[in-house]
Amino acid sequence: WRRRYCCGGRGWRGPEEAVSRARTALRVLLSKALLTRPAIACSATEERRLLACKIHTSPRSLAGSKAASLHWTGERAVSVFLLGLLPAAYLYPGPVVDYTLAAALTLHGHWGLGQVVTDYVHGETSFKLASTGLYLLSAVTFAGLCYFNYQDVGICKAVAMLWSL
Repeated sequence: WRRRYCCGGRGWRGPEEAVSRARTALRVLLSKALLTRPAIACSATEERRLLACKIHTSPRSLAGSKAASLHWTGERAVSVFLLGLLPAAYLYPGPVVDYTLAAALTLHGHWGLGQVVTDYVHGETSFKLASTGLYLLSAVTFAGLCYFNYQDVGICKAVAMLWSL
């Protein structure tokens, strides 16, 4: 029983076979072929077709670009700036803080929704439409916040009035 279970019924062939199997298993585990394995079971012909295609884990065209790194740094800088701006808006409400808050919130929202569009909208036409819609939404948001700051009490006072309810 043990011989059939452990060795597939062929018997033990020596330590060389064990080392060879271990090396083969290690090569398979470290190969990029595992990136193309389907999540569900499929037939052998479908699996061969999937193994024939390659998946690149990072785009080669953007590998040397510093623009993506600078954009990421800018996003984090705006997020940290907002963390400091929110207490400042509470302590020193006024038009300068209101308009700065309008710009920072709009930019933060635009970049966040831009990542959603990049991740979840596929196809060239759909992507262009979604990007155009995002730019329109951001422009209308900024214009609306500026209009609210100019014509009404402003963002800081409006939030203070909501808190006083």
